[in-house]
Amino acid sequence: MQLHISPSMRSITISSSNEFIDLMKIKVAARHISYRTLFHTILILAFLLPFVFILTALVTLEGVNKCSSIDCLGRRIGPRLLGRVDDSERLARDFYKILNEVSTQEIPDGLKLPNSFSQLVSDMKNNHYDAKTFALVLRAMMDKFERDMRESKFAELMNKHFAASSIPKGIHCLSLRLTDEYSSNAHARRQLPSPEFLPVLSDNAYHHFILSTDNILAASVVVSSAVQSSSKPEKIVFHIITDKKTYAGMHSWFALNSVAPAIVEVKGVHQFDWLTRENVPVLEAVESHNGVRNYYHGNHVAGANLTETTPRTFASKLQSRSPKYISLLNHLRIYIPELFPNLDKVVFLDDDIVVQGDLTPLWDVDLGGKVNGAVETCRGEDEWVMSKRLRNYFNFSHPLIAKHLDPEECAWAYGMNVFDLQAWRKTNIRETYHNWLRENLKSNLTMWKLGTLPPALIAFKGHVHIIDSSWHMLGLGYQSKTNIENVKKAAVIHYNGQSKPWLEIGFEHLRPFWTKYVNYSNDFIKNCHILE
Repeated sequence: MQLHISPSMRSITISSSNEFIDLMKIKVAARHISYRTLFHTILILAFLLPFVFILTALVTLEGVNKCSSIDCLGRRIGPRLLGRVDDSERLARDFYKILNEVSTQEIPDGLKLPNSFSQLVSDMKNNHYDAKTFALVLRAMMDKFERDMRESKFAELMNKHFAASSIPKGIHCLSLRLTDEYSSNAHARRQLPSPEFLPVLSDNAYHHFILSTDNILAASVVVSSAVQSSSKPEKIVFHIITDKKTYAGMHSWFALNSVAPAIVEVKGVHQFDWLTRENVPVLEAVESHNGVRNYYHGNHVAGANLTETTPRTFASKLQSRSPKYISLLNHLRIYIPELFPNLDKVVFLDDDIVVQGDLTPLWDVDLGGKVNGAVETCRGEDEWVMSKRLRNYFNFSHPLIAKHLDPEECAWAYGMNVFDLQAWRKTNIRETYHNWLRENLKSNLTMWKLGTLPPALIAFKGHVHIIDSSWHMLGLGYQSKTNIENVKKAAVIHYNGQSKPWLEIGFEHLRPFWTKYVNYSNDFIKNCHILE
């Protein structure tokens, strides 16, 4: 770098050492320059020269020999001020361009992918990846990680489905021990209810509850919670219906564990003379249909395109494949008027509910001539449970479904229903239910996947009276984010879904609402280590 002062003192020039570039040129006015002015000028230049030296070094190191100093300075320290683009921005823009190109390319077969980010960095150093190769490997890694995550999620859902469909060891133990007790203990075989209370079973002055289940522990919680929450427990009559294999154990439990002053009747399906295969042939067809058996007991993954299925959709399909949907106990509610010909009004309860409030006022609810008092399930924000319309249950591409149903019509809930049996007996609800079951079987289950609610939504159409949603809160078996304050306020809480409170997959913060009604002091409960 050199400093040149013209002989006339009219100009001062600063140039690079090779004299090809004039870095700075200062012209001085024509008048005589005083020594003071010259001193000040040299002083200013003394401050500028270090910066000029640094600028020259940058230009030389970067090999930019064809740009002016001002241009290079603007490009380096003032891109926005001088309208130039910073190198970092240009590099980012070039990298975005490469990423866009790679996103549309096919991943080469046999491309070896690192297993971690640190390995990726190491491979970059060792193999000297260019930007395009790096982007291609990065995309392939992301695709692989996404596939692995989806497969893990589907595997988790499958395991949860099997856990929900299985019988916990403790509950199986309870049933076996109580069945053995029935054969060896006369008290376990005593008549339920006692002979003096038999007339009460058909007395409409009492509040009759119907529960259909083969889960003894769940039945005990439903009955205990209803009795303890009632303002008039002496008016309660429970009619518990179970299958033949569970009858002895169920009878033993309620014979040995009184819920007085309430009254309990336990009956097996085999004890109802009316409930024969001749009277309900469609249910035999459901149980024996090959398509049905394959659907509920076959490979749940075979034929499913998991790359195009969301985990939520897959979870819903698994839920609809619960084996309970082909159980006679689950369809039994459609035959309540025939099973209890002397009763006028009943409340039907599922076995996965807990009664927290007094249900006595339900017998005073005016159904307005309707048959079924139920809570609507399309008024809430919860997508799993409380935003259900008919489109969520039926295949509207099927011509029969499209012809008879409105996809936007609101659905209602099974699990806590008030039934006016007098009004029911004047309808053809049961026949409609049977007819649609037959049609769905004929269509190879293409109208809806089997269950009790879809055909009931059709059969009870026009016969439903909507009751206040505070009577029945659903979804405690679906979601972990259930509002606890809302749970506390609901008269009946329903653990519909896979995460039942008696299973290990139940939600821990929702389980106490159910376990508070489990009698842990009972010897059978202790010996079977129920929820230990």
